[in-house]
Amino acid sequence: MVPHILVTGGAGYIGSHTVRVLLQEGFAVTVLDDLSTGHLDAIPEGARAAIGDLRDAAFVARTLAERPVSGVLHFAGAIQVGESTREPLAYWDRNVHASRVLLLAMRDADVQHIVFSSTAAVYGTPERTPIPEGAEKRPESPYGETKWAVEQMLAAASRAHGLRYAALRYFNAAGADPGLGERHHPETHLIPLAIDAALGRIGPLTVFGTDWPTPDGTCIRDYVHVHDLARAHVLALSHLQRSGENLAANLGAGVGTSVQEVLREVERATGRPVPHAVGPRRAGDPERLVADIARARTVLGFVPEHGLARIVDDAVASRVEARA
Repeated sequence: MVPHILVTGGAGYIGSHTVRVLLQEGFAVTVLDDLSTGHLDAIPEGARAAIGDLRDAAFVARTLAERPVSGVLHFAGAIQVGESTREPLAYWDRNVHASRVLLLAMRDADVQHIVFSSTAAVYGTPERTPIPEGAEKRPESPYGETKWAVEQMLAAASRAHGLRYAALRYFNAAGADPGLGERHHPETHLIPLAIDAALGRIGPLTVFGTDWPTPDGTCIRDYVHVHDLARAHVLALSHLQRSGENLAANLGAGVGTSVQEVLREVERATGRPVPHAVGPRRAGDPERLVADIARARTVLGFVPEHGLARIVDDAVASRVEARA
C-alpha cells in the first residue's frame, strides 16, 4: 500500500514545496488547509485537498478517517513575528490550540508519526553562534513562544501516548522551485522584498542598521533553499517510520550571509541596483543567527545542496514568473 501522508498547511510556501517532493517520492498526499494564507493553486497536482479549519475537531477527525494516514507533516500556523506581538492570543489559538486539536485527532486515529514545522525563534538572541539545538530556549515573541509550546506539547504526548515526532527548527527559508513561490501578504522576508525593490514593484528597501559588529556592518542570517527544507521533512518522516528516536533539529545552510551580501546577489541576478535606505536598528534584532546543522546532517543525512546564488536566482525567476 502506498503510504498516505496528511500535510497541514500544504497550500503554503514550504508546505507546497514539500507536498511536491512527497509526490515525487511516491507518497499519497492529502493537504489540509484553510487557505487563510495558503493558495489553492499552490497545491501540486496529484494531492487531494481537504479545505477547512484545523481547529475544527470534527473536520480533522473526518479527514483522518477518510483514508489510513501513516504520518502527518504539520506546517499550518501563523508566522509573522510583528503580528504575533500585536495579536498574541490569535497566535496561541492558531499555533497551539490548533496543534492540540490535531494531536488529539491523531491519538484517536492511532496516527503515530508527526513532523512539526518549528523555528529558530525558539532560541531568541543566542549566546553564541552557530546555534546548537541544546541552546537555551528564550523566545522573544509570541510567535517563538507558541512554537516552543507546541514542541513541549509534542514531547508530553510522546511520553503519555507513544507519539513519535520530529521538530524541525527553520532558520531563513528562501528560494523557490519552478511553478511554486513565496506569496506572503504582507511580505516581510528580505530576499523577495529586495527583488521587488530592484524590479521597481515597491519603494526602497530599508536596511535596519549598518553599524552592527559584523564585517560589513549589517546583520547576518542563515538562508536555506526551500527545496532543501522540503527534502529534510521527507528525511525526517522516513527517520520516524524506521523507528528512529524523537528529534529536534536545526535546518539551515550552516553559513551566515549579511544583508549587504544578499543585496549584492539580488543585484547580480536582476542586473539592477536594489534601492534602499538605512534605518535604525530594530529592537530585538540579533546581530548574527546561524544554525549548527550537525544533528540534521548526522541523523537525517541532510546536506543543503543550494547556495545563496541559486536561492536568489530561483527566487527571481519565481517572482518574474508570477507577474508574467
